[in-house]
Amino acid sequence: MPTFEDYEGQVPAWCPGCGNFQILSTIKHALVELGIEPWQVLVVSGIGQAGKLPHYIKCHTFNGLHGRTLPVATAAKLANHSLHVIAVAGDGDCYGEGGNHFLHAIRRNPNISLFVHNNQVYGLTKGQASPTTAEGTYTTIQPYGVLQEPMNPLAIAISQNCSFVARGFAGDQEFLKELMKAAITHRGFALLDILQPCVTFNKINTFKWYRDRIYRLGDDYDPSDRIKAFEKALEWGDKIPNGIFYKCKRDVFEDRVPAIQEKPLVRQKFSLEEAKREIERFY
Repeated sequence: MPTFEDYEGQVPAWCPGCGNFQILSTIKHALVELGIEPWQVLVVSGIGQAGKLPHYIKCHTFNGLHGRTLPVATAAKLANHSLHVIAVAGDGDCYGEGGNHFLHAIRRNPNISLFVHNNQVYGLTKGQASPTTAEGTYTTIQPYGVLQEPMNPLAIAISQNCSFVARGFAGDQEFLKELMKAAITHRGFALLDILQPCVTFNKINTFKWYRDRIYRLGDDYDPSDRIKAFEKALEWGDKIPNGIFYKCKRDVFEDRVPAIQEKPLVRQKFSLEEAKREIERFY
């Protein structure tokens, strides 16, 4: 069985007090409790403070381009079905630069987990507004306040029939761990949006601000009710729900690709001559 120490990577270089520390620790605890060994895990990231996470965990890792986390994660899962693929991204990385990939990952439904560190700013590049920054918020380059309404990633995901949609809070690690375990074991594309306070650039959405508002969805809540899930996703203000908003069964992307029906790419023999013949058939 794996231990927490088996997943220990480099020493994190985040700001003291950053919510990313709790997310990193919780991912390790979730994987250990699921009995998943480091060699069975691939963590993929883009660019940003969240994008540094693969440096700080010991497993297979890939640190890619800004906004391009999901294409790499999807390709890796297609190539090797046996890997537990976890994509980590920030709110700017995933919902801004990577917004198109986010939408199409929902549509394809690959069997991967997406953990979004949502601190409502661009934390790496000095606190500019991100797609989830609240309207009217003053930042380093928005001296008159943010002029647009914030993006609602959960509502978008539910509207597109994402097979698993959840939200957690970095300051509630025990509950976040259970949400991570549910996302990792879900068969299909699993979105877990994590409210992660940025102690340096976001002085509004602090740990206290969230603790005063967050509540857990109760046992009587039915995550299969898509309309109710959408209504809950719109709830934001004095009360902010956390938990599994929506879950459904859908065909998984890698099960529908003909070329990997018998075995994944990593198990297939490669022949240069056969590849040439295939190319000549079409060109």
